[in-house]
Amino acid sequence: MTYVDAFLLTLLVITAVSVAGMRNLFAAAVFFGIYSLLSAAWMTVLDSPDVAYTEAAVGAGISTVLMLATLGLTSDREKKDPILKPLPLFIVLATGMVLLYGTLDMPAFGDPMAPIHQHVAPHYLNDSPQEIGVPNIVTAVLASYRGYDTMGETTVVFTAAVGVLAMLIGRRQRPSEAS
Repeated sequence: MTYVDAFLLTLLVITAVSVAGMRNLFAAAVFFGIYSLLSAAWMTVLDSPDVAYTEAAVGAGISTVLMLATLGLTSDREKKDPILKPLPLFIVLATGMVLLYGTLDMPAFGDPMAPIHQHVAPHYLNDSPQEIGVPNIVTAVLASYRGYDTMGETTVVFTAAVGVLAMLIGRRQRPSEAS
């Protein structure tokens, strides 16, 4: 691990711990944006520019704007005494256990017989120059195939944001209606 890795990971931990103790939701939204930007920087250091671009665009960009827009429609302070409700906690724990169970069926890390090495990788290596027209396979994968993935992720986040904001705007009471 290099000093840059250690520095970025330290900043990520400090930011995450800071967010966990915040009551001001505006500050928490800003710190989430900082966390995403630090994550994008770390992915760049790890030579994953496609993941870094996605994290910067979706995490630091779109998600931060959506959180701030939501705060514009609600309060910027957390309730003083949050009530622990067992049903949402149970749903989160059950979902987590199902997701962990789903990972048990995955191939071992680096397994040469994994489906990705038998089907996907050969397709990229053999067919990319003809399909994409770019002689460099890495560039073809990052710029074309991964581009569709990033566009899909952005579309899902945007659609979710529009739905949440529509619900919040519908629930918000107008000042003229309050009197």
